[in-house]
Amino acid sequence: MTEELEDYILSHIDEEGEMLSRLDRETHLFHLRPRMCSGHLQGKLLKMFVRMIRPKNILELGTFTGYSALSLADGMTGDGELHTIEIDDELEDFIREHFENSPHADRLKLHVGDAREIIPQLGLTFDLVFIDANKRQYLEYYNLVFDYVTPGGFIIADNTLWDGKVVDYGKKLDAQTAGILEFNNFVARDKRVEKVILPLRDGLTLIHKLP
Repeated sequence: MTEELEDYILSHIDEEGEMLSRLDRETHLFHLRPRMCSGHLQGKLLKMFVRMIRPKNILELGTFTGYSALSLADGMTGDGELHTIEIDDELEDFIREHFENSPHADRLKLHVGDAREIIPQLGLTFDLVFIDANKRQYLEYYNLVFDYVTPGGFIIADNTLWDGKVVDYGKKLDAQTAGILEFNNFVARDKRVEKVILPLRDGLTLIHKLP
């Protein structure tokens, strides 16, 4: 996508809003790897998915600075609840500050630690799971959450095209690209789900768990 085309798209969708705009700006000012922030276009798409799916419980793996969590929360109905897991405890204060200023603060549940330990302790099932964590472990996360997804529920996985490296990784296959390839190949063969990859930003895979 060209910069001109992206600007055109952003000027023809809902505005980002002051809260998310400030979060994006502060992410770029104060944090390493700000590109990991979902941003305006993907944020509005995540919100729209929530509007369509109408999940009661949402699980996110990989909070980073909280942009995607707040975008997902924007689409929730009144009884919805979002649990988001971030392994980097140095991000906790930043995330909590922005969550507390959100109109959805009481329905945003931040967990800091290893998702593999936290998810079994939650005692919940989820209608929507958003995976945006360590690319090396994507397949492990997929297998971990699958039984906690309600029949008919959805999994969305980010970065599944990985800067095009899934088809152009040359002679050296780095661990993150290998993790994405392993995940993509497994999901492609998984008869328990329907799936499609959207070539948006770095690739979004939409996965529907068959009832």
